[in-house]
Amino acid sequence: MSQCDSSNGKSSGLNQHYEEKVRPCIDLVDSLRSLGVEKDLNLPAIAVIGDQSSGKSSVLEALSGVALPRGTGIVTRCPLVLKLKKVTKANKWHGVLSYKKQEKKLKDPAEIEDAVLNAQTVLAGKGEGISHDMITLEIQSSDVPDLTLIDLPGIARVATGNQPIDIEEQIKGLIEKFIKRQETISLVVVPANIDIATTEALRMASKVDPTGQRTLGILTKPDLVDKGMEETVVKTVNNQVIQLKKGYMIVRCRGQQDINDKLDLVQALEKERKFFNGNSHFRALLEDGKATIPLLAERLTKELVEHIAKTLPQLQKQLEMKLEKTSEELKMLGDGVPLDENEKSNFLIMKIRHFNDAIEGVKRAEEDLQNSDTRVFSKIRWEFGRWKMSLDSKAIKTEEILRDEVQEYVRTHRGKELPGFVSYRTFETIVKKHIELLEEPALKLLRDVKEIVHTCVNRVVYSHFNAFSHLLRAAKDPIEDFLEEQFQKAEEKIHSQFKMEKIVYSQDNLYSTQLDTVKEKSIISFGVKTPLFSADVREMAYHLTSYLKITCDRLANQIPLIVQYHMLDQYISQLQNAMLAMIGGNNPGMLLREDSSVAHKRKELKERLERLKSAGKILSKFVHSA
Repeated sequence: MSQCDSSNGKSSGLNQHYEEKVRPCIDLVDSLRSLGVEKDLNLPAIAVIGDQSSGKSSVLEALSGVALPRGTGIVTRCPLVLKLKKVTKANKWHGVLSYKKQEKKLKDPAEIEDAVLNAQTVLAGKGEGISHDMITLEIQSSDVPDLTLIDLPGIARVATGNQPIDIEEQIKGLIEKFIKRQETISLVVVPANIDIATTEALRMASKVDPTGQRTLGILTKPDLVDKGMEETVVKTVNNQVIQLKKGYMIVRCRGQQDINDKLDLVQALEKERKFFNGNSHFRALLEDGKATIPLLAERLTKELVEHIAKTLPQLQKQLEMKLEKTSEELKMLGDGVPLDENEKSNFLIMKIRHFNDAIEGVKRAEEDLQNSDTRVFSKIRWEFGRWKMSLDSKAIKTEEILRDEVQEYVRTHRGKELPGFVSYRTFETIVKKHIELLEEPALKLLRDVKEIVHTCVNRVVYSHFNAFSHLLRAAKDPIEDFLEEQFQKAEEKIHSQFKMEKIVYSQDNLYSTQLDTVKEKSIISFGVKTPLFSADVREMAYHLTSYLKITCDRLANQIPLIVQYHMLDQYISQLQNAMLAMIGGNNPGMLLREDSSVAHKRKELKERLERLKSAGKILSKFVHSA
C-alpha cells in the first residue's frame, strides 16, 4: 500500500495512523516544488481561485491561522504557495517566506502580512500589476492542518486605478496556467449570497474541467444570504444546482467587522460553529460534514493526498521523459569548446568525423534512430514502391485501353495495307506517347527523394553543430550547393533516359517471350470476346502491351538507381569530402566560437538536469519506502 493511501482517514478527524501517511505524501510534493521542479513538471496541487471579494483571503487566513494581506482591488499579486505543517504543541510557531533566492524567517504571525506585501512589490513592482513568480510561505504550527495550497490572484473584471488595461486577461492567463493541468485541483471560492452561475472563477474551472472531476466549490459569507434564499444555498452545497464530482462545502470566516472588533482566528472558528449550529437551514450541512473551516481543512488534506496518490505514476513517467529529453539536448550542445588551440583542432576533427559518420549511416541505411523515427532509406524505398505501383497501374490500364486506342488509330490512319498487317510506325507513335506520360512522375519521384534527404541532412547537421553558429553556417553552404548539383545531374539523366526510351528497343528473345505471355494471357482473359476486334487491331495490341510491359519493368529499376546514386551516394560522399576539407582550411577557433545564448542554454540544461536527478532520487526513495 502506498504511503499516499488515505483510505484510513476518518470524518471525525485525522487519527495518528492517518497523519503518518499524510505528512510524507505532502512533504514529497513540497520537496519537489522546493527544488524548482515545477518549471519542468506539473506537480499535484490545490489552486485557490475566486472572483475579487469572494472571501478567498478569509478562507486562507482561517486555514493557516495567520492574517494575510487584505484590502480592495488585487491583493494577491503573485502565486502564493502556502505550506502548512502540523507540529506538536511542544514546538513553537515558525514561519519562512521565500521567493527567488531570498528567504526571510518569521518568528511572529504578525510579521506575515508586511513580508508578503514586500515580496509582491519586489516581484510585481509597485502598483497593482501581477507577476508569475511564486512566493512560498511555510508555516509550522500545532493549529494548522497538513496541507499545501496555491493562492492565485482574484479575478478582476475591470481595470481600476493604476492597474494595467488588460489586467483581467493577465490574471485569467495566470490562473489558467495552473488549473488547466490535470494535476491541479481547483478550489473555487464563491460568495453564497450571489448567483453561483455568474461567477467567473467557476466558469473558468468548468472550461478546463467540464465534468468537475478536479473542482471543489467553497461557498463563503453565508451570514449575508438574503432571507428566503437559504434553501437555494443548501441545494448548491448538496450539489443540486451546478454539479461538481467533488461537490461543495460552506464556511463562515471573519468579516471586516470581526477584524475591527479584534476577533482572533480561534474565536472566529467558535463563532462559525455556533452560526451553523444555530441556523435551521444550514445545521444539516454541518451535520453532513459540509460546513466549517476545520472540516474543510480535513477534506482538503484528504483530497490532496488522494490526488497525489492518483497522479504519482504519471509524475514518475513525466520525470523519466523529461530527464531523457534534457540529457539528449545537453548531449547535442556538448561540453563546450576547449581553450587550448591544439585541443580546439582535435575537437573540430572529432565534431566533423562524428557528423560524417552520422551521414555515412544515412547513406548505408544504418543510421541511429531517435524515438519512433524511420530510416531515410525506408522512406525512399516507400517512394520507389509508389513509383513501381504507378508503372504497374499504367501497364494494367494499358492492357484495358490499348485495343480501343489501336482500333481508333487504325480507323483514322490506316493506309493501303490489308487487315492483319501491323504498321511499325503506328506502333512507335503509340509507344512514344505512353512513355512521355511517365516522365513527369519520374521527376516527381526525384523531387520527393531530394526533399527527404535534405530534411534528414539538415536535421543531422543541426544536431551536431547547433551550438556553433559559425561551423553551422560553414556546413550549410555545401549542404545546399552539392544537393542542388546532384539533383540537376539526376534530373539530366532522367531526361536522357526518357529520350533513350523513345528509341524503342528490346532484346529479341526478351520481346518474343513477353509477346507469347501476353497472347496466352489474352486468350485466357478474353476467350470468345477476342474476335470482336479485327486481326490487325488485336495483333497491334499484343505488341504494344508486350513492349510497354518491358519498358515499365526497365524504368521500375532504372529511375530509382539514378535517384539513389545521385541523391544518396554521390551527394553524401561529396559532402563528407567538403567537411573534411574544413579541418585544414579554416581557423578552428573561428569555426568553434559559441554564441552566448548557447552557453546560457547549456547552463540552463545542466541546472534542469540536476533538478530532475534530485527529484528522481526523492521519488525513488519515497516509492521504495512505501
